[in-house]
Amino acid sequence: MNNDFSEDVRWKQRFQNYEKAYLSLIESAEALAQEPSNRFIQDSLIQRYEYTIELAWKTLKNYLEELGFVGVTSPKKVIRKAYQEGIITEADKWITALNDRNRTTHAYEETMAKTVAAAIMENHIPLFRDLYVTLKREAA
Repeated sequence: MNNDFSEDVRWKQRFQNYEKAYLSLIESAEALAQEPSNRFIQDSLIQRYEYTIELAWKTLKNYLEELGFVGVTSPKKVIRKAYQEGIITEADKWITALNDRNRTTHAYEETMAKTVAAAIMENHIPLFRDLYVTLKREAA
């Protein structure tokens, strides 16, 4: 099998998973907007955020590999390279989103959970949306 083809397929398959995760995150965000005090929905939002951010940087990694950038393997390096290549904007906000992912391990604390959920709703979902729109165009 042609290696270029397999890389192309890999990033597109990863993008399909990202798309599902992103859309499920939106579903949780809409539900939380309707019931802001519902802890189950808040927990759902945080859980879905965790796998959406993971799929976001891994999809970017695979996309960068298709473009010929190999060896960019850590989440923050992937974000920086994607920014340099103009795939994403606002690298600092992406780094904050990655850092917030690490904070989700403390989401059992009510104050931390509310803080993280608010950041997801206000700051991180727009980043995911922009990435979704950009890569959807590329996948077509």
